[in-house]
Amino acid sequence: MLPLAGVTVLDLTRLLPGPFASMILADFGADVIKVEEPRLADYSRWSPPLYDRLSTYFAAVNRNKRSVVLDLKDPQAREAFLALAEGADVVIESFRPGVAARLGIDYQAVRAVNPEVVYCSVSGYGQTGPYRDYAGHDLNIQGLAGTLRPPGSDAPPTMPGMPIADVAGSLWAVIAVSVALAGRRNGGGGRHIDVPLLDSAMSLMVREAYLSTAAGGVPLEQTSLYGASPRYNIYETADGRYLTLSALETKFWVTVCESFGRPDLLMPDEGPEHRLAAPTYKVQETFEFLRATFKENTADHWVEYFSELDVPCYPVLAADDVFASDYARQQGLIWHMEHPTEGQLLQVGLPVGVSGVDRRPDHRPPPYLGEHTEEVLRSAGLQEAVVEHLLRAVPDSP
Repeated sequence: MLPLAGVTVLDLTRLLPGPFASMILADFGADVIKVEEPRLADYSRWSPPLYDRLSTYFAAVNRNKRSVVLDLKDPQAREAFLALAEGADVVIESFRPGVAARLGIDYQAVRAVNPEVVYCSVSGYGQTGPYRDYAGHDLNIQGLAGTLRPPGSDAPPTMPGMPIADVAGSLWAVIAVSVALAGRRNGGGGRHIDVPLLDSAMSLMVREAYLSTAAGGVPLEQTSLYGASPRYNIYETADGRYLTLSALETKFWVTVCESFGRPDLLMPDEGPEHRLAAPTYKVQETFEFLRATFKENTADHWVEYFSELDVPCYPVLAADDVFASDYARQQGLIWHMEHPTEGQLLQVGLPVGVSGVDRRPDHRPPPYLGEHTEEVLRSAGLQEAVVEHLLRAVPDSP
């Protein structure tokens, strides 16, 4: 039995942060019912590139769910949602603050029919505070969180390689929901969870916060982990590729210097007690030497060279290389799910190994819009006339 078997989740979210969170819950066994309005629905469904008619974006974060169509502006649909919520364990929504209340499905409304519910609100800037009503997406939020600019740098901000704020919010939502469910089991009752994406992104910067404030405002560009140290940096090779060298510990750095015949680059008093030595000795000379040395040979040569020395030095890979790697396949991180009309859907599996849980959770493919509306509504015990009325809003399956 999967860890979350028996847990029912009503998922009102769309795009990435909420759906990624609910998919993780579904992967671990929760029955996730994706509630979508009949027109735009979760509009990531239509976001290119497509397999055939199904968006690759939607398919990536919506496996193992059922889809129900409800127009929550319709009073009967609202009552049907509350009937479903009465028997649910978790509700996740990602409306802008105030929208759920206007629809009559906010925490207070759901709590009135289900006092034990765990109600999770995912939003850009939280349910309270000065940014509460702001619109925004991951890029805006990363800008406000400080993740677009290299720490302590005056360099222009760069476009992110991944949606850090969205993913951080997804993971915090899963953590908070899991904690609340555990607390409820111990008699703590239901809870309302507020997950701001901005706070989630900022929470990842725990070292940065300390260095820039608690440590007396140490400029981050002067610290080892942000480009100041030649021991911990990125170097270009003769074939135009890049390597990451992470010789922070003295044992690694001594090996590097001795293997290159440059013990003079070690600090005079550097010994075993200097486990993470600060970059204060011959920094510029060391940078120049390493940059020139790495340019003398290929990335493959240097990876093999440092592997034999047990020094961490590895290539910088593009996403295509990562997902095509033997490592990703052997770990079960990359696999394909069979879809009845779309064929093989590329999926990223669970990154953690939990005994009894398949890292390739293939319970059901991403649902068609409204695919499970009838079965879910009938299971809620609604009157036949109400079910028939609500089914008229369900679009035809592809």
